[in-house]
Amino acid sequence: MPYYIYRITERPLRMLEKLEQHEVYKEASARAKELRKAETTGAHGIIKMIHAENELQAEDLLNEVREPAPQLGDD
Repeated sequence: MPYYIYRITERPLRMLEKLEQHEVYKEASARAKELRKAETTGAHGIIKMIHAENELQAEDLLNEVREPAPQLGDD
């Protein structure tokens, strides 16, 4: 399964832009880190890497609403 790198922007609408696709984790991870460094302001969105069978599954996973992680002291 390939690794996909996306730029996600939240405003005015949530948009996913596929930037690259890699077959090897190490290459994908290094490239995602390079792209994050280049976007120092965050004004253009955030860079995320996702492991999925295809682009459709990758976008579905990126659009899933996830519950926030429990914070220290939450019961």
